[in-house]
Amino acid sequence: MVSQKVVIKNPTGLHLRPAGILCKEAMQFSSHITFQYRESTANAKSVLSVLGACVKSGDEIELICEGADEKEALAALVKTIEEGLGE
Repeated sequence: MVSQKVVIKNPTGLHLRPAGILCKEAMQFSSHITFQYRESTANAKSVLSVLGACVKSGDEIELICEGADEKEALAALVKTIEEGLGE
């Protein structure tokens, strides 16, 4: 298991379009990928789960990856988030 905290930089937080981009990126990996925000845990491969976390701009989440390609998955997701999730 690997994890890393990352701050959501895009101005609107994880609304539908960036949530979809995050999920699309996560689904390329076989690892189980979740993130923790406040007291909740969301499945990074489920758009509804990501939207349900209600993450806003400037919030910090902790990505958690478990599986065969966990290191690659974590690196790719952190890079995608730091680049602004397409915004």
